[in-house]
Amino acid sequence: MHKNSQWLIANVELARVVPLVIATASIAFATPVQAAGTVAGTTISNTATATYDDPSGTPTTLPSNRVDILVDEVLDVTVVSADPGNVVVAPGSTNQAVSFTVTNTGNGSEAFALNPTTAIGGDQFDPTTTSIVLDTNNNGIYDPTIDTVYVPGSNDPVLAPDASVTVFVLSTIPGGAPDLDRGFLDLTAVARTVVGAPGPVVPGRVFAGDGQGGGDAIVGTTSADGVDRGTYLVQTATVSFVKSAAIVDPFGGSKSVPGSIITYTLVANVSGTGTLTNLKLGDAVPTNTTYEAGTITLQGATLTDVVDADAGEIATNTVAVRLGSVAGGQTRTVTFKVKIN
Repeated sequence: MHKNSQWLIANVELARVVPLVIATASIAFATPVQAAGTVAGTTISNTATATYDDPSGTPTTLPSNRVDILVDEVLDVTVVSADPGNVVVAPGSTNQAVSFTVTNTGNGSEAFALNPTTAIGGDQFDPTTTSIVLDTNNNGIYDPTIDTVYVPGSNDPVLAPDASVTVFVLSTIPGGAPDLDRGFLDLTAVARTVVGAPGPVVPGRVFAGDGQGGGDAIVGTTSADGVDRGTYLVQTATVSFVKSAAIVDPFGGSKSVPGSIITYTLVANVSGTGTLTNLKLGDAVPTNTTYEAGTITLQGATLTDVVDADAGEIATNTVAVRLGSVAGGQTRTVTFKVKIN
């Protein structure tokens, strides 16, 4: 055989081997797959080629063997509070929801176990968790008749890469919690693949054969779990209610005689940081007196006596004024007059 032909054959055989060596090296030094990267279970294939002119001068192409690489699954997840701020609650209230967004930041479809924690420290009370609920209709709002109660190990949310689910954690607030007390609640999401695994679950740990598509599952930078905190804030409101009377008699004095005019003043003072809703003041016209028409006032403004668009009226000989929602730190004053018969 011609020496040049022997050299060419030897280099062609080398071309068959080199791509495999290079491909193997690329596996050892590859960067971790991110959620936006190649989906786990994908096969990356390539074939090299060698071209040459044979001894007769004919151009020739020779393919190498094909190298297939199966992309492994990276286990990563994030949990982020979905509430715009503290969740305001009242003492003793039930089914109070804090919201979280759980996102699969790995590169394979994965189920996630959910676990709330309330014994945290640094707050004033521990809320009592009653249930975890998955946002079935994906509207970000807790819908008791629509959303699905989470049962660990039964309906763990299965998320595709980059997919998210809103999770509501419902709690009962202690009945004696004072105004402005806070209660913390943490939600942890853990990739189901690593749940119950012995030893530390740290970035880079391999779960052989447990990845999507038959490859391995590799613990990512989040250690295959995520956690974030929601906060309940107690806001209470109480009302003190005082009634007083001023008398003007027909002689310019202040004696309670027939013909005297009594002005009743009703003062509602709301305290605390919360808000009272549907606050209403009512006062029956006393026996032996007659209501003076057109004398109902609210904050100094005259109200009509009939049921209409304004807040006050007199019906069945009772003065009523609807104050609506009144926040802590505000006062409402109502007055009306009667004449002693």
